[in-house]
Amino acid sequence: RASYFTIKTHPWGVKLMDELLLRALDLAKVKGAVYADIRFVNTTQERLVVRNGVVDTLSNDQSTGFGVRVLVNGSWGFASSQEAKSTEVDRVTDLAVQIANASGLQSKEPVNLGPPVTSRGTYTTPIQVDPFKVSSQQKLQTLLDADRSMASVTGIRSRQGNLVFIREEKTFANTEGAYVEQTIYEAGGGIQATAVGNDEVQRRSYPQMNGRQQGCAGWEYITALDIPGHAEQTATEAVALLTAPHCPINTVTDVIIGGSQLALQVHESCGHPIELDRVLGAEAAYAGTSFLTPDKLNNFNYGSQYINITADSLRHPGLGTFGWDDEGVEAQSTPIVEDGRFVGYLMSRETASSLGLTSNGCVRASSWNRLPMIRMTNVSLEPGTWELDDLIADTEDGLLMETNRSWSIDDRRYNFQFGTEMGYEIKKGKVGRLLRNCTYTGITPEFWNSCDAVCNQNHWVMWGTPNCGKGQPGQIGHTGHGASPARFRKVQVGVLK
Repeated sequence: RASYFTIKTHPWGVKLMDELLLRALDLAKVKGAVYADIRFVNTTQERLVVRNGVVDTLSNDQSTGFGVRVLVNGSWGFASSQEAKSTEVDRVTDLAVQIANASGLQSKEPVNLGPPVTSRGTYTTPIQVDPFKVSSQQKLQTLLDADRSMASVTGIRSRQGNLVFIREEKTFANTEGAYVEQTIYEAGGGIQATAVGNDEVQRRSYPQMNGRQQGCAGWEYITALDIPGHAEQTATEAVALLTAPHCPINTVTDVIIGGSQLALQVHESCGHPIELDRVLGAEAAYAGTSFLTPDKLNNFNYGSQYINITADSLRHPGLGTFGWDDEGVEAQSTPIVEDGRFVGYLMSRETASSLGLTSNGCVRASSWNRLPMIRMTNVSLEPGTWELDDLIADTEDGLLMETNRSWSIDDRRYNFQFGTEMGYEIKKGKVGRLLRNCTYTGITPEFWNSCDAVCNQNHWVMWGTPNCGKGQPGQIGHTGHGASPARFRKVQVGVLK
């Protein structure tokens, strides 16, 4: 039989897995596939949740299986199974070929993958402390200590803290000679305090929205967050919001948007519209298309000269950081917006080929039983030159908004409205009163063109978004977004409808 790669011992210690990889690829070729790939994935996830002083969740889940993707007569087929045995590999591969043949009856244009992918190697997330070797007792104590601090603040009705740890072991091989092994670690956690009173419900989250910040890292990531050390302040702010003045209604003013909120702004109004499958209409049924159509590539003023956005899978501890994507394409960095000009997409091999380009490695699946698709890597707003204090001092009249509370955006990622957990007045270059129920709205290119200042590297953080939905059947993707606070001129704020 053909020898697509050299068999070696699988990191799980099961040489049989490599035999099964070869078996699937050989069979796919025999049955007429011009291309095939296979992924074996073993995912372990630990979740801990404390609510109001009580341990609500303590779980450790594992999911193991494989997926086979084939290209037959210009059309895709995919099938998967959790049974790692030769007869099942044969059945799944044959089913994938049958699906591809059926898909070909409806396909309009044959798939072109572009240059072959022949990646080889291994990758492991660099970590200092393996989170799965830290005791559950120590993890729970972190959450219980934070809960106790939040409970000490009068007026808090509900308290919640969570930690999550993930280890994904993945082997990928294709008929072009690629063979890569990866172990990806993730760690995340945070808290949320809810206050009720004066016909108001207010919440504060730390380190960011929904009480969770997450990255590709180990236990040291949680230690650095110092969740218990921020708990009392988080709860105090939630109570203070109950009596804070409302955000000015239907007002146009200058706005400084904090880093975590700006990260979500990047995610929704830049990250999603640069997914090339969405641009080409393949994602329209679930979450819309994109206003960044191919005619705008290298020919569209996305933002002001201060806007530089990069998509990369290299920077730690971004949730979009890995060694290779799920097509075996090596991790890399791609300019998306340079000095305000739109210059790049997130691409797969297939979509890149349609534009005469090569993939920049943005294809991932949420599990072994899901078809890989274009997902955001680390889509980041690059830092500017300002210190935050200087930027505030340079703002005569405006608002400072931080931590997402709500969002809405249309199906082309064009018109949007965001709400934040808290805001502050800025008067004559100084931070003034705390404000509640802050919102702002805009049109994506107009909004980014109104930016005239971005804070520097000292304020830049790689934020994590571990709950990005896409696809049918649905997949939850984990993405990273680096950002620092930035100022936007003449923004509509306080929109209630």
